[in-house]
Amino acid sequence: MNNKSLFAKKIDSVVKCMEKLVDIEVIIEKVISEIVECLQNGKKVIVFGNGGSASDALHFAAELQGRFFLNRKGLAACCLNSNVSTITAVGNDFGFAEIFRKPLEGLLNSGDVVIGISTSGNSENVLNAMHYAEKNGGITVGLLGKDGGKIKEYCKYPLIAPSEITPEIQEMHILIIHYISEIVEKRIFE
Repeated sequence: MNNKSLFAKKIDSVVKCMEKLVDIEVIIEKVISEIVECLQNGKKVIVFGNGGSASDALHFAAELQGRFFLNRKGLAACCLNSNVSTITAVGNDFGFAEIFRKPLEGLLNSGDVVIGISTSGNSENVLNAMHYAEKNGGITVGLLGKDGGKIKEYCKYPLIAPSEITPEIQEMHILIIHYISEIVEKRIFE
């Protein structure tokens, strides 16, 4: 009989998923290099997602704008899902599928790193924005789940959390976000 608690089983499951991330470590290192180069060249990081991924996008932008470990200058990062007025205006006037793409028309400069987060890999509004960014000089990074979905086709760097379970995908995404934030900070400021 297995006497492990449900919490202990959950930890085991997450650890098994996290171990699979080693397979994308080379891609993560390339993303870190792209972000460092982008920021050192006066460009910015633009992040966005829906639901839990929206929270992860806010978290990622905050780690870059504020600090991770080091007391240092803020870095140029913005989160497209942080402005409720823009989201509701664009959603009302152009449809929900355009809430991230439309702001990119005014914000995106060639060489900016654009990070779309979608656990399914198929969120239409994230897909539309990533397609726009890819066609207009953005360095596209997808934090995706499952098989990467349709969005992976528009990502120079698809970072796919290999799970079918949304909470596990989100847990892997936050690990990736924290790792990237820590290493970007160290490379720029140490």
